[in-house]
Amino acid sequence: MSYFNTLAFGVYPYVAMIILLVGSWMRYDREQYSWKASSSQLLEKKQLRMGSILFHVGVLGIFFGHFFGLLTPVELWHVLGVTAPMKQMVAMGAGGLFGLICFAGLTILIKRRLGNPRIRATSKKMDIVILFLLYAQLLLGLFSILISAGHLDGAEMMALMMWAQNIMTLDLAEAVQHIAHVHWIYKAHVVLGMTLFVVFPFSRLVHMFSAPVQYVTRQHQIVRKRFAR
Repeated sequence: MSYFNTLAFGVYPYVAMIILLVGSWMRYDREQYSWKASSSQLLEKKQLRMGSILFHVGVLGIFFGHFFGLLTPVELWHVLGVTAPMKQMVAMGAGGLFGLICFAGLTILIKRRLGNPRIRATSKKMDIVILFLLYAQLLLGLFSILISAGHLDGAEMMALMMWAQNIMTLDLAEAVQHIAHVHWIYKAHVVLGMTLFVVFPFSRLVHMFSAPVQYVTRQHQIVRKRFAR
């Protein structure tokens, strides 16, 4: 078990992050025309609009919740007066809310892609694989909330925080030690999350790196009506 923990939670995260960065860079450099989400809006709009909005709202909430929740130093939470049980309750509430929103959106998108013959015919295998990987990861996350409800001391949440922060500081041995004894559902959630990093460069998820955030800061475009002379 010690060897498995070292491989899965000490080595695999670095392998996944290297594949994510190098693979994405190579795809952008060599296959820029494939760097897109391949929208099927022309084939069906109503379900796409509803499912996409719910999915993106949910997944953005989940992403930033995980990012700040796992990587914010424990000392900062203590300075702010946030104890481990308090943080766990907030994480359960916010994670559950955004998780259910994302679950509803992803269910609509999967039903749409598999149930609409035209969309199914134009879908790549990876489009379907990535949807089910996200679905499985989401279900693991929602089930982990039920496990967390059984112990509200925040101990396992703190162990996952220390694992993530030690991974980022390249302290492999310390990271593995922290995560070794957490519930298996958290471990499965972490491994599947790293697997999503691995498949990221080979899927439509790469469009996340091209989010149009520059629209917020760019200069206004002046549009004039064209009058007949």
